[in-house]
Amino acid sequence: MDKLVRSIQFPLFFDTEKLKTDVQKIINENWTAHYNTKDYTGKWTSIALMSESGKSDQIYASPNATEKLVPTEIINSCTYFKEILDSFLFEKTAVRLLQLAVGAEVKPHSDNCLGYEDGCFRLHIPIITNSEVEFILDDKRLIMNEGECWYIDANFTHSVANRGTEDRIHLVIDGLRNEWTDALFFKQADPEQFIKPAPVLSEEQKQQMIAELQRMNTPMANELIKNLG
Repeated sequence: MDKLVRSIQFPLFFDTEKLKTDVQKIINENWTAHYNTKDYTGKWTSIALMSESGKSDQIYASPNATEKLVPTEIINSCTYFKEILDSFLFEKTAVRLLQLAVGAEVKPHSDNCLGYEDGCFRLHIPIITNSEVEFILDDKRLIMNEGECWYIDANFTHSVANRGTEDRIHLVIDGLRNEWTDALFFKQADPEQFIKPAPVLSEEQKQQMIAELQRMNTPMANELIKNLG
């Protein structure tokens, strides 16, 4: 996976005061504890701006969701969040605010099927953060500032620790790749950096595959044997 892009800071900047104003409107609503309880220590909570059910406590992120997301009751009062979401012309699979409390840590972990090479992706827009937040992606620290917009390839191991004195809140948007997002991503990196490399076969796996192809004994199978040899 060496050539794959781990992260991108897009040339998009959002109004930090408007972001914080929207957060303040809903800061006293019911935030749901993150479901991956083994992956963190301290307080890590979330509230959904869009979900399949339209409820703000449905915070699950599922790139394979069958139902389209609808706005939750939370977004009605958050005009700037709605403006941002409307400006992103792709299908969303999760739209949440994630709040990492002071002293909380998200342990090193990786997510499945959340790299652009998979046809889906995750964006982070920091709303409230501080210089003592340590976000590590594939052994490299990322400094994500308020109002910026970042792509994170969550297939790679990542962790977060809030060592500051203020809770950290990000707007996190998961979506599906399309032509609009290709134009956005390919301005920042070569399209070939979003292609998964073919898996490397062990000698044993190769021999098993050759044996299976020999049993098939078709022109296509024989051609594949030549290429594997």
